Amino acid sequence: MPKVSIIMPVYRVEKYVARAIESILNQTMGDFEFLIVDDGTPDKSGEICDAYAQKDTRIKVFHKENSGAPSARNHAIRLATGNYFYFLDSDDWAEPTMLEGLVSLAEKTKAQLVVTGFYIDTYYGDSDDEKYTQLQSVEGITYKTQEHFRRDAHRLFDKNLLYTPWNKLYDAKYIKDNNLYFPETFWDDFPFNLSVVRDVERVSVSPNAYYHFIRQRAESETARYRSDMYQKREEEREWLEELYRYWHQGSPEIEEFLSRRYIERLIGCIENITNKQCTLSAREKKAEIKEMIRTDYAIMAAQKAKPRSFYMKILLWSLKTKWTWLIYAESKFISRTKRKNIKRFAALKANR
Repeated sequence: MPKVSIIMPVYRVEKYVARAIESILNQTMGDFEFLIVDDGTPDKSGEICDAYAQKDTRIKVFHKENSGAPSARNHAIRLATGNYFYFLDSDDWAEPTMLEGLVSLAEKTKAQLVVTGFYIDTYYGDSDDEKYTQLQSVEGITYKTQEHFRRDAHRLFDKNLLYTPWNKLYDAKYIKDNNLYFPETFWDDFPFNLSVVRDVERVSVSPNAYYHFIRQRAESETARYRSDMYQKREEEREWLEELYRYWHQGSPEIEEFLSRRYIERLIGCIENITNKQCTLSAREKKAEIKEMIRTDYAIMAAQKAKPRSFYMKILLWSLKTKWTWLIYAESKFISRTKRKNIKRFAALKANR
């Protein structure tokens, strides 16, 4: 039985997947199995994975028809035999001490879930040196009780540490005993992690950062216009609020966090509408923006949110005025900055 089962879905990443695989093979802890699921990729990604599997018996490659990353991850979960699960994205990479650090903390504290910091590397040029790196982390802590974790979880959510799977080590027994799988929906990471933390009892947080999340790949989902983004964000808001009701947690700090998080996501949804890929007319875009900013929840959140930067103060003031034309103009400026000056956009987003 290997110590860790590393699970990685693969689809259209032939330029990046070798780097992801090499980052695992270069780990200082080698007691793992590496389950790679080729999700019907039409490029050479699957062949690249097969070539690595021929050289290292710890790598097992499974080829299946395309049905999305959640299905690919779930397929590997059912086959995994390790004590712990780790989920890697095939266009990112990990520092060589990641597995050693995660497993060491998990075993020392008997944690069902280990959470660490990570880096967001936003590339704005052709050179590997032309990037803006954002560090997301908090001080290390081991929560002694379930109640302590629930009271403090909003700090981890606020640093974006509880949304994604790749900055975490999961106890395999906890996952399997609770029958936890990735829901087969777009942006499946968040609902999966909500199901994990819902009843988790032992959580440890490392102050270290090991993972490099790569942003601004042209074909990446994070860079695309999505016609259903607002609906998805509203769904996520309801999921998170339901979690806090289930936890029976409510404080002024938690309410402020939930409000500020909603406003940040709402601004992202507005920018999505002014994205160059959106084919709506200017009149249609303004109508959608007007509808989003005038809901009861948006008005309430704008009043409770406390912006932490001058940039966000300006945007929040605009939302409070409900001047659609001004918000539309600001969002167009943000969209243009996102296209023309990726470095500046990354800095603004990191320091919001």
